[in-house]
Amino acid sequence: MEQARFAHLCTVMSRMHHRREGYPFGSLVDFASDEMGHPIFSLSPLAIHTRNLLADPRCTLVVQIPGWSGLSNARVTIFGDILPVPADLQEWACKRYITKHQQWASQQWGNFYYYRMQNISDIYFIGGFGTVAWVDVKEYESLQPDKIAVDGGEQYLKELNAIFSKPLKEFLSSETEVDDAALISIDSKGTDIRVRQGAQFNIQRLSFEVGHGVETLEEAKAALQKIINRDCWSRSHPRT
Repeated sequence: MEQARFAHLCTVMSRMHHRREGYPFGSLVDFASDEMGHPIFSLSPLAIHTRNLLADPRCTLVVQIPGWSGLSNARVTIFGDILPVPADLQEWACKRYITKHQQWASQQWGNFYYYRMQNISDIYFIGGFGTVAWVDVKEYESLQPDKIAVDGGEQYLKELNAIFSKPLKEFLSSETEVDDAALISIDSKGTDIRVRQGAQFNIQRLSFEVGHGVETLEEAKAALQKIINRDCWSRSHPRT
């Protein structure tokens, strides 16, 4: 939720759109999360999903891991009610949103308004094939994202890829030839890598050493270098 920038919002078609009243309506939106993990949106009053929410706030938000390439990758569905943020909290919501997106779309257009998923009723997580769980809402709201996930964002990944994309490609090619490898997300316990083999893409998880939580860019560089160095050593010292 902290690393993803976009999601699919599913609302209930309102009576205003009588041809499809009651049907689910899916749309693509950008969002930011507050300190409890509740999504915040910048929505236009002209958008169909905004009109739907004003008539019926019930909805689901489907969020995919950045770099998502197939059903084996992680995604989460958040069930809840999206309501307008009160007037006295619009500036607060704007700051949360801008911190993540680094843009002033709402101010440029002048007619956008901030909304928040006020109530989260359930959370359904799929980590890949065979990894399915209903997440306790109170537990979710009490958790905090890893520091490196909050601080780093796209800039950390850009710098790490500039250094490690080629070494990771060679590292992952030890068993099967890999054409390209790119880091798409990072947290304190490891990184997710998008791997290309010909026209096929998949995402592989690379875990850091147990007990060595990574919080800064420099620590991430050291952790990745350690994994690659360990692999190089094992290749030069094969078991007999």
